[in-house]
Amino acid sequence: MRLLQLDQELQRGSYYAATAAREAAQPPLQGLHEADVAVVGGGLAGLNAALELAERGMDVALLEADLVGSGASGRNGGQALHGLACDHSVIEGQLGPEGARQVWDMSLEALALIQERCARHHIDAEWRSGYLCLATSPRKAQALKLWTEHMNQRYDSQLRWIYPAELDQWIDSPRYHAGLHDPRSGHLHPLKYCLGLARAAQAAGVRVFEHSPVTALEHGRSVLLRTAFGQLRARQVLLAGNAYLPAFAPQLAPELSARIMPVGTYIVCTEPLQPQRLQALMPSGSAVCDSNFVLDYFRPTADHRLLYGGRVSYSTATPRRLVASMRQRLVQSFPSLCDVELPYAWGGFVDITMNRAPDFGRLGQAQNVYYLQGFSGHGVALTGLAGRVVAEAMHGDAARFDTFARLRHRAFPGGALLRTPALVLGMTYYRLKDLL
Repeated sequence: MRLLQLDQELQRGSYYAATAAREAAQPPLQGLHEADVAVVGGGLAGLNAALELAERGMDVALLEADLVGSGASGRNGGQALHGLACDHSVIEGQLGPEGARQVWDMSLEALALIQERCARHHIDAEWRSGYLCLATSPRKAQALKLWTEHMNQRYDSQLRWIYPAELDQWIDSPRYHAGLHDPRSGHLHPLKYCLGLARAAQAAGVRVFEHSPVTALEHGRSVLLRTAFGQLRARQVLLAGNAYLPAFAPQLAPELSARIMPVGTYIVCTEPLQPQRLQALMPSGSAVCDSNFVLDYFRPTADHRLLYGGRVSYSTATPRRLVASMRQRLVQSFPSLCDVELPYAWGGFVDITMNRAPDFGRLGQAQNVYYLQGFSGHGVALTGLAGRVVAEAMHGDAARFDTFARLRHRAFPGGALLRTPALVLGMTYYRLKDLL
């Protein structure tokens, strides 16, 4: 329960919560209900899946332990990016050229799906196209350029390389050396997107129950889920709680918990800046992240603020003097912003896998309990695609879902007591590599 207590504390300073209007909470599950599909988790993955299933004519009930969008789905950096969190060579190594190409193409479909959903369901998620990945040294720029050339040649990815001499046309910062631009990726207000998806799902007939953590799951040809005050029986179930599923209900799928680890991520947001000042710093208005393993990321908001994320905690402990340490990182990238106020500072937990690839599959002898997890901080776009392919599988066509399910995953080493210290030690190595 320590993770949940820390998470509640990290919610309080969220810029997103302060700028997104919530409707009245949905009632918790009470009594006995039935559905074709039960979805556990009201974040981006669960909501996208529920909407897809309802649009295919299935009766769907969604159980959320807290409020829809209250977890990482409504508190992240808002960057919707191509590809996966892992380097695409991981996918090439496991699935071969054809499977890797299919996964890359589906990641681009995920980006188009966001804009399609916003247009169709009138979701004002503040979408803005454009993404910059920037290198902090000539050595890292060379590695990033080679990756860009590989992706353009093998996948026709249409990424534009930005040489050092032209970088100031894209960003006014002394920290970066060169980079790439992707016009198809972009950024949005994730909580507004979550809440818009929830409204669309309910309009399509999905029954949403908030404050309904699942306490037990009984496998069979039909599955029974229990909450504190109710029961839900369904022919098929989707577990989409990510890092929060082990925290709220570790007994549901302990074999899944061993393959993911919760990682704390942290963000600050500035006071509103003069539009001309923000435009001068980031002329393209793109989302930005660096190419380090432990990276910084930032983007302009629709109301002319700069939202800046960085720092991660692999021990789940919130960094001391969070605002001061985040200010230091922001000023490294933009020295001219040393005088700005940071009225918002918050964080949350994402689930990572050992290889940073997503972990999708089925549980139980009847194979009617599906799961989506391990987005590894790259889920704003990919969760939409995940919701679509799991809905296809539940509706009878599992080809695309099974492409992801073929990816192999290992449990984190060290067992219950030592896996967190082992992860902290391993990440120290990568932090040191980032400094080179």
